[in-house]
Formats: sequence, C-alpha cells, structure tokens
Amino acid sequence: MTTTTPVVEFDQVHKGFGDVRAVDGLSLALHPGETVALLGPNGAGKSTTLDLLLGLKNADSGTVRVFGASPREAIVAGRVGAMLQSGGLMDEVTVAELVTLACRLHPKPYRPDEVMARAGVTKIAAQKVDKLSGGQAQRVRFALATAGDSDLIVLDEPTTGMDVTARRAFWATMREQADQGRTVLFATHYLEEADATADRVLVLRSGRLLADGTAAEIKAKAGARRIAFDLTDEAIGEATESALRGLPFLTTLDVSGHTVRIQSADADATVHALYALGLYPRNLEVAGLGLEQAFVALTAAEEAHTS
Repeated sequence: MTTTTPVVEFDQVHKGFGDVRAVDGLSLALHPGETVALLGPNGAGKSTTLDLLLGLKNADSGTVRVFGASPREAIVAGRVGAMLQSGGLMDEVTVAELVTLACRLHPKPYRPDEVMARAGVTKIAAQKVDKLSGGQAQRVRFALATAGDSDLIVLDEPTTGMDVTARRAFWATMREQADQGRTVLFATHYLEEADATADRVLVLRSGRLLADGTAAEIKAKAGARRIAFDLTDEAIGEATESALRGLPFLTTLDVSGHTVRIQSADADATVHALYALGLYPRNLEVAGLGLEQAFVALTAAEEAHTS
C-alpha cells in the first residue's frame, strides 16, 4: 500500500431499505494512521455505513473500497479487525478458548495471552463467554477485533457497558494502535470520547455526510457560542424570560432557577442586547460550544433546513 492509497473509500454510495435511504450518496476517504469518530443521531446511517465497509451488506450503487480492494478481499487478507456491538459470542466456551480460536483464524495472528492482556480480559480467561457481564463481553469483542496485526480497526459503540476505568484503559490502547500507524474508525454515542480521542470527526444525518473535520472544526462549523450568567431574584420572572427570547441571534434558551444558559450565533450582539434590556448579569461566561452541543446544533439546523 502506498501512502496515497486511501484505507477506506466510499464513492457516491447509496443503500436503501424499502422507502428508507440509509446511505444517500456518501463519499469519503480515510487515511493511514487516522483515528476517526463516526457520529450521528439514531437512524443517521452509521451502522449501515459500517456494514457496507465490512462487506456485510452490498451497496445499491456506488463503490466501497478498502485498501484498494473490495471489503471482503481486505477482510480475508486480515487487514481489517472489527468489533460490532451486535456481534454475537459463542456459547459454552471460555474467553481463552474463543480468543485462541480468533488468533488461529487470523492470517497474521498475535499470541492469545498478548491479546487478552491488551484487552484486559486475562483475569476472566477461564470464564464461560455466556456468563460475562455487558462490559466484560465488550472487552472480549475487542480482543477478537485485535487478534491479529490488522491495518484497520472498526469499532461500533465499543465502550457500551464499560465502567469509567475500563473505558479509559480501552482508549489508551486505541491510541497505541493509532500511534503504530493503524487506522481506527469508531461509532459512538459518547461524544466526549470523540472529542478526546478522535483526530477527525464525521457527522452523518439521513445517510449523508453533514460535517467532516477535527473536533475543533466541527465546533466552529456549528457557528454558535455558549453564554451563561446568573440573575437576581428581582430579575427572574415570566416577563424577563419573554424578553430574553427576543434577544438577537438566539438559538437556544434555558432558564433554570437563577441561571440562564443561551446559545447564540453572534455572542457579542446578544450580550450587548442583554445589557440594553436593563439586565445586569452576574458571573457572565462566554465560551465556544462543546462537541456535543455543536453536534446537536448542526443536526438541528439540518433538520430545520430539510423539513
């Protein structure tokens, strides 16, 4: 593979199920060494996109290439490791037996003890797979996804069911994988994980690519800032809340007790108008949106545009 060959390439890919367009003209490319988060509301097409990438479904039109070949060819060659949330695990076998089998089936296997140590499942190696907790089962799925030397690791909601300590250990391992030149693609509902871990974020909505960039670029694309402040007892009331809703460039408003939280497309103009109302906010803070707030703002704006 040359450095100019994309790890993954979608070219005008469409996939539908009856009247539902799960993937609608999707084009994107992933490159070696990237850690990429795939975000989107329920029904955005994330799972279908991963299924197409892994050859579990075929596109109605367009092309999906993985390392310049078909997805199935890349998987048979051992270049792709996958951890799917819905992936079943064999019953009546131990964790060690299942991991050992996965290593033996991989074209470029690692040692089972190394795989179990990296996934944090050594202590449960003798347990039957069907007796595991949700978090333990997720770590076993991760072990299966990294049973060999794959160049692309695909993860679907990988930390669901894991506690905070396990999640931190998981992402430390993923950073090590990326540092070794592997490409990591993960879909998640934990947006703080995307913010902290991904060097690139893809936002899907209705099967289309809504945004593509770093977490900072996604936040900037949302075009809004957060304003928070407190009001005195005298200022709190229905009349004040009604006046706040009339502030220019307001996109969201939340009044909780004495605290007011606003999102604005032009924070300077909103704050200027706030003082013009005769209100004197205390503990005023103006900051950029977090990734979660930017995600909500972007998808809400797209929904309003298409409805």
